[in-house]
Amino acid sequence: MQKKTELITNNDGSIFHLNLFPDDIAEKIIIVGDPGRVDLIGDLFDNIRLRKENREFRTITGSFEGSEITVISSGIGTDNIDILINEIDALANINLETGIPKDEPVSLTFIRLGTSGGIRADVPVGSCVLTETAVGFDGLLHFYEGYDWLLDNALASVLAEYLEWPDTLSFPYAVNSDRTLAAVFAGDNFIKGITISAPGFYAPQGRRLRLKTFDNEINEKLAGFSFFGRTICNYEMESSAIYGLSGLLGHKALTICAVIGNRMTGEFLNDYKPLITELALQVMRKL
Repeated sequence: MQKKTELITNNDGSIFHLNLFPDDIAEKIIIVGDPGRVDLIGDLFDNIRLRKENREFRTITGSFEGSEITVISSGIGTDNIDILINEIDALANINLETGIPKDEPVSLTFIRLGTSGGIRADVPVGSCVLTETAVGFDGLLHFYEGYDWLLDNALASVLAEYLEWPDTLSFPYAVNSDRTLAAVFAGDNFIKGITISAPGFYAPQGRRLRLKTFDNEINEKLAGFSFFGRTICNYEMESSAIYGLSGLLGHKALTICAVIGNRMTGEFLNDYKPLITELALQVMRKL
């Protein structure tokens, strides 16, 4: 049996942070950052059988065109994704009472629908990026064992050398999306490329308010990077952890993000809810 401090449950037996039971989730799960976006997507459902909320984790499970889907908010950052993916996996693959993993693990499907900032001028505001590869500047995956087989080490090494990556920062890691899941959306009008998952919103994404960044030209450098024809499209803050943890646990993962700002042109889309609604409809119909 797991120590109580390893697999933590609430007094009612639900998983600690998400406040969910195994039957509360579907095998197809949409991850959003903003809790308000859960209700936005929920309005598109035919019916909803479950609504729960704890901290930044808001969950609905219901039916859309005959398919059961769970939508859950993660909040911001790979640290929250560490909680989310591990606890959802525990709901699917661990007996919460004994802490013993199930003999036949369930493979879940995760799709992150989020917002992001375009890094290149040819990734305009209002477009959507399908993340073929997520590059983590966050360092989260380095805390886990046995991830080397997941990584695109050549890409990460070339990028780190190109950026003259300082030893004081965690070494970037690159993880590819699930190929079979990405193939489902191959014909869709998404921009496909590399996404940077940053460990913060300001200096880690090259923003300067009162504090300076370690590299004032990092965004221009990222915009100019190419690796065998693959270019960096956008910034966000979760996909490296989603791809890395999902891969280690045997789940499928894909991120598709709406571009609501462009770092090269300075353009920003304030009212992006219609764009998210359209994207959610497109993705759920494919699911």
